[in-house]
Amino acid sequence: MDRTLAADLARLPELLDATRRAAADALASLGDRPVVPPQDAPPPTPLPERGTGTEAALADFLTRWAPRLSASAGPRYLGFVTGGATPAALAGDWLTAAHDQNSNSALDGAGQHLERETVGWLRELFGLSDAHTGTFVSGATMSNTAGLAIAREWLGERRGVSPSEDGVAALGPVRVLSGAPHSSIAKALSVLGLGRAALVRVPTLPGREAVDPAALDRALADTPGPAVVVANAGTVNTVDFDDLPALAALRARHRFWLHTDAAFGAFAALSPQHAPLVAGLDASDSVCVDLHKWLNVPYDSAVQFTRRRDLQSRVFANAAAYLGPLGADPDLVHLTPENSHRLRALAAWFTLRAYGREGHREIVERDIACARSLGERLDRDPALRLLAPVRLNVVCFTLAEAPTPERLAALREAVAADVFVTPTVYGGTPALRAAFSNWRTTQQDVRRAAEALSTAAKEIA
Repeated sequence: MDRTLAADLARLPELLDATRRAAADALASLGDRPVVPPQDAPPPTPLPERGTGTEAALADFLTRWAPRLSASAGPRYLGFVTGGATPAALAGDWLTAAHDQNSNSALDGAGQHLERETVGWLRELFGLSDAHTGTFVSGATMSNTAGLAIAREWLGERRGVSPSEDGVAALGPVRVLSGAPHSSIAKALSVLGLGRAALVRVPTLPGREAVDPAALDRALADTPGPAVVVANAGTVNTVDFDDLPALAALRARHRFWLHTDAAFGAFAALSPQHAPLVAGLDASDSVCVDLHKWLNVPYDSAVQFTRRRDLQSRVFANAAAYLGPLGADPDLVHLTPENSHRLRALAAWFTLRAYGREGHREIVERDIACARSLGERLDRDPALRLLAPVRLNVVCFTLAEAPTPERLAALREAVAADVFVTPTVYGGTPALRAAFSNWRTTQQDVRRAAEALSTAAKEIA
């Protein structure tokens, strides 16, 4: 064994304790350090010919890189839709690395069993029936891609071909209809060989991002035949929800696969006040839910549900003697694009086991209350303007005057130490959005974010 490696092995408990202290220090400072520090990169260093061990590597990281990392796990990182890691999720993630399972095969099946138990808990959490089976994947983009891959096979089933065997060309023209699809949908269509041009944008309701069911009905009737409909349970800009029961009812007149992108909107099911927003989610043929958002588990983690696991295993089956059998209950290796599959479920298992439905309901409802509070504060500010109602956990706003991308970028940069928000365009207007999904965020953070945005907006005006 390499001499340095052997020395590290001998000191492993001590080195892990030093790493624990560094992690604890980083987490303890989340509320105080700049949310997004200046983005300069340190001068590059050459690859060491001879290593100096974990202790020296840790010291180098703490000096050169740690000060440049954002406080993305903290309470005022409101860009994208970013959760943190609850204490239990963090413990689970550390143990995931320590046990280092590739949990894809029944030949070594404990990790698979743990994942299936966790998926069962998640299915219950989101109000899905036992008709849905689920699998962990890396994020919403992969979840949407897997769901649409199953939809592609379903289209083939309707047309008497199998794209997984015969190739996507055997399908002929494909239509994928949606009102306000997330960008990952077009990316998935590109990856799957269906092409971005297959995406048909259907008119939305006036002043909304929710699809107009009557317009969707007409679009489906215009070109009869099997299609895919991508529904939204929480759009990125305004957290708008399609009328899922109305879309499911359209299947009585039109043949289509209903895929619902509920990346973070599915968590509305945890709040009795907001659960009606996701009524009808169970009628979906496939569902995307991202867990490193509102479940507050570390990156990367998402889950993909479907009613047609038989089609899923047809798409992703991986035949090799050293892998587990396909069978009636397929190993995970047959259900996603990945042959290697870290035990992502463990962090989710830990946080669900530690805090249960009630604990995660409290996080969701507190974040919703924080979003509404920020929306109310910005709505009263003459230098800023809300662009949409705060329906759940995202505040979409802009400058009251001359909201150009340049001025909004200046606003973002001016407040970066106190709050991080991300740019968007809504209804043709350049805008900013603040998304609340972190378990640490409180009303105190809202006040600090609102004051920073208000001060900077006045200075820019």
